[in-house]
Amino acid sequence: MKVTQEKLPASRLSLEIEISPDMSKQAYEKAIQDLTRSANIPGFRKGKVPRQVLLQRFGNVRIKAMALEDLLEKTIQQALQQEKIAALGNYELRSSFEELLGQFEPGKALTFAAAVDVQPEATLTQYQGFTIQAEEVKPDPNRVDELLEQRRKSSATLVPVEDRPAQMGDVAIVDFAGRKADTEEAPGEPISGAQAKDFQIEMEEGRFIAGFVDGIVGMNPGDNHEFTVTFPEDYPEESIAGQPAIFNVTLKELKTRDLPELDDDLAKEISEFETLAELRASLEERFQKEADRKTATNKEQAILKELVQYLEVDLPESLIEQEVTYMLTQTAMQLQNQGLDYQQLLNRDTIPDLRQRLRPEAIERIKRTLALGEVAKKESLTADEAAVQARINEIKQDYKEGEIDLARLQEVVHEELLKEKIIGWLEENSTLELVPEGTLKQSEPEPAPAEPEIEASEAT
Repeated sequence: MKVTQEKLPASRLSLEIEISPDMSKQAYEKAIQDLTRSANIPGFRKGKVPRQVLLQRFGNVRIKAMALEDLLEKTIQQALQQEKIAALGNYELRSSFEELLGQFEPGKALTFAAAVDVQPEATLTQYQGFTIQAEEVKPDPNRVDELLEQRRKSSATLVPVEDRPAQMGDVAIVDFAGRKADTEEAPGEPISGAQAKDFQIEMEEGRFIAGFVDGIVGMNPGDNHEFTVTFPEDYPEESIAGQPAIFNVTLKELKTRDLPELDDDLAKEISEFETLAELRASLEERFQKEADRKTATNKEQAILKELVQYLEVDLPESLIEQEVTYMLTQTAMQLQNQGLDYQQLLNRDTIPDLRQRLRPEAIERIKRTLALGEVAKKESLTADEAAVQARINEIKQDYKEGEIDLARLQEVVHEELLKEKIIGWLEENSTLELVPEGTLKQSEPEPAPAEPEIEASEAT
C-alpha cells in the first residue's frame, strides 16, 4: 500500500493512501457476500439470494457505498500500522466521500486523503536557571486553641436555663414558621421549608438567616414573638432571595453549656493522648505538616508556571478533548463519592458548557505534562523502582486483595515519583525565593482548610 505523509498544523498528519485494484475488488465482493448472508428477500432463503437479484434490490451505488465505507476504515488502520503512526483519536476523511464513491470501481485503484492527530513535538527553550518566587505557608498560631475550644464546646453538658432571657452563646429549642412579608390586602403566604418544630439553634452570629438569632435574644422560655429578617441575595430559592420575611417563633427551651476544664482529663476524653500538652504538640505538628504541604504545592506550581512559559508545542484537538473528558470523569467520580447524583449535575444540557470551561485548564495540564517529560528526557531522569515498589506496598496495605488494579497502581505511582524527581531537579537548578503568604497575587483564592478531627488514627 502506497502512503504519502504530510505534516499539518496542530500536530496533524495528512495521509494520501492509494488503494490497490485487488483491495477495491475484495471490498466490493465482501459487501455482496455480507448482503447475501443477511438479506431477507421474499421467495429466497437467506444466503441463497442470486447476485443479480441483490443488485436489482439494493442497487449498485448502495453496495459500492457499503464496500467503500468498510474499505476506507480498514485501509487507514493498515496505513497507520504500516507507517508506524501512533494516531490520537479517530481519523478525518479529507476527500469527499461522494466524489470517492463516483470514482470507486471494483478492481481499479483508488486514492484518497485522510488526516490523523499525532503526539505533539514539544520543545523547551529553557528549563533551568529560573528565578522564582513562591508563597511560604505558616500555620496559624490560633488554630490549635480554636480547635480545642470547639471540642471543649462539643463535650459540654447542656443545662436548662429558667431564670433569665435568652442571650448569645445559649442553645435555644424553638418552633418557628416563616411567611413572606405582609401586604395591605392580606398576610404573606407561608414560605416552603421555613417551618420546624423543636429546632435546636446555636445562639451565635452567622447561624441560620442573618437576624434570626438576634430576634430570639431577650425571649424567655414560653414566649412567642414575630420579627422580620431578610433572606440573603444568594439564597437558593430565587423567589425569596433578598426578600424580607416574617418569622413567628416560640421559645420552648433555653439551655447553656457547662464547659469542662481544658485539662488532661479532657484530652483523654477527646483523643488518644494522656495529657493536654501531648495533644497540643500533636496538633501543632499536624498543622505544621499541613502548612509544609501547601508550601511545597506553591513551589511546584510556581516552577511549573515558569517552565511552561518556555514550552513550544502545537497541541492537537483530540488530545485536548481527551484531557477534558478525563477531567469530567474525575468530576463525576468525586460527586459520586460525595453521595451526589452526578447524572443530574452532568447531563446533555450542562456538559457542553462545562467542557468549554474546563478547556483552558486541560490545555495547561497537557503543557505541564509535556514540559516535565522534556526535562526528564534531557536530563535522563527516571523514577527509582525500589521507591515505586515501596510506595505500592504501602498503598496495598489499605486494600484487600482484588480491590485494586495493580497494573494501574504501578503506572500511577511511577508517574507520581517521576514527577517528584523532576520537580526536585528543577528546584535544585533554579533560584527559588519563599515570600510571605498573600504576597503574590492569586488568580483564585483557595478554600479555607477543613478543621481536622482529633482521632487516634491521625494524631499519631
